[in-house]
Amino acid sequence: MLKDFKDFALKGNVFDLAIAVVIGAAFGKIVSSLVENIIVPLIGVLSGGIDFSGMHQTIGKADITYGVFLQSVFDFLIVSFVIFMVIRLLAKFKRKEEIIEEALPEIDPKEALLVEIRDLLKEGKKL
Repeated sequence: MLKDFKDFALKGNVFDLAIAVVIGAAFGKIVSSLVENIIVPLIGVLSGGIDFSGMHQTIGKADITYGVFLQSVFDFLIVSFVIFMVIRLLAKFKRKEEIIEEALPEIDPKEALLVEIRDLLKEGKKL
């Protein structure tokens, strides 16, 4: 059983997954910081300083703070939009990279020699 666990834990997929989780957590912190420190204050300035977190309703002895929920939903929408835009930008760069790689096909040495012979024959030179 220990050998099976060792084989499982040392597979590349497990390490790749662990690395993805760590990088994802770090990326999440970056996006959260971007939203909290840059985007939300800018939206607050543009919208006149709207802050939902202070909204609440008291019913009997219960204080319902629905504003905190609304602010969380608003923050979620902003974070998801920012992540969407970043992924879209990265996908655009990846597509350009793939197009460049496809544009330059690998030429077989025999074909290169034949192309060279063809070009010499077009110029009228003797071989």
